[in-house]
Amino acid sequence: MYPLLLVRYGELSLKGRNRRVFEDLLTANIRVAIADVPHGQITKTFGRIYLETAGNWEELAARLQRVFGIVSISPVLRRGLDLEAIKEGARLVVEDTPGQTFKVETRRTNKDFPLTSPELSRTLGGHLLASFPHLQVDVHQPDFVVNVEVRSEGAFIYSKVIPCLGGLPAGSSGKGLLLLSGGIDSPVAGFLSMKRGVDVEGVHFHSYPFTSQQSKEKVIELARLLVPYNARGRFRLWLAYFTEIQKALHKGSYPSLSVTLMRRFMLRIAAKLAEREGALALITGDSLGQVASQTMESIHTINAVTSMPVFRPLIGLDKQEIVEVARRIGTFETSILPYEDCCTVFVPKNPATRPTIEQAERAEAELDVDGLIAEALEKTELIELRAGQML
Repeated sequence: MYPLLLVRYGELSLKGRNRRVFEDLLTANIRVAIADVPHGQITKTFGRIYLETAGNWEELAARLQRVFGIVSISPVLRRGLDLEAIKEGARLVVEDTPGQTFKVETRRTNKDFPLTSPELSRTLGGHLLASFPHLQVDVHQPDFVVNVEVRSEGAFIYSKVIPCLGGLPAGSSGKGLLLLSGGIDSPVAGFLSMKRGVDVEGVHFHSYPFTSQQSKEKVIELARLLVPYNARGRFRLWLAYFTEIQKALHKGSYPSLSVTLMRRFMLRIAAKLAEREGALALITGDSLGQVASQTMESIHTINAVTSMPVFRPLIGLDKQEIVEVARRIGTFETSILPYEDCCTVFVPKNPATRPTIEQAERAEAELDVDGLIAEALEKTELIELRAGQML
């Protein structure tokens, strides 16, 4: 019934002279999201994007609900700028919409249309009451709203408004490198960064044989689950070799600092990898005070090894809030699979919660920091993921 999907975007309309860049990127991301689904032409007009369906608007809408930058979607009927045609379209929309009470809302951007917005709403309301005796008008809390947009390119009529993710188009804010563990938090941090337009790549630190092949595959699956939300429908995952660093830390003289030192190594490696690949920031799943390595003092000491910005989208969220997002985006069930990553092996009984930079540097003086980092980077491998496949 619905030959068109109306795609709305929110804060993109506030971008002034740069708006077209954001709109073009959003349109490109839409094309990637629906590449394997039958569809027609995508048309961009002022403040709107229209997508021609192939009788499959539900399938297309489900894909678009995972595209950042889209605020909402409506399946619409398009009619010419003729009152009788608009009446017929409104009647068809009501036939497809359950409910007993309604109102009509009209937005007339085309001022050449002879009726004003209130006049057209009253005319259509009277027509619908005459056509459907069971209906009543309720302008305050109606069961549904018949929306009519009168634009230069025609009249668009709809009642369904499907909420979407909002945010900025993925890829509009530059590239960031996510430290992706096998836990609940870091995939959510990646998702929230994508929502603000970051093109996210991931780095995972694996310590075979201390961590298993299943642990590695779990992280690859988490990355795959993030693919539909990311720029260009892909996710590049770097697998960093961490075994020798883990061994060196286990033999060190400062067991209470091992978690702090491990994360300082991770940040150093991630920063070098980010610089090499053109990423402008690191992203972590830290939530303030959640564990020993996420106290204010720990974060300060860990952060001291790099001057690169470190984004922490979860810093003010509690665990339940993070879990709710993880469930919503489909990563939770994979994250709780019982395969340890290198953040959970060799954890001391009493990890330091208030480590200082001086303490960390004193402990690192026992280690070949540069050599360990160089070896890790040399043995790092890349997996490139796209929807439905791994390259």
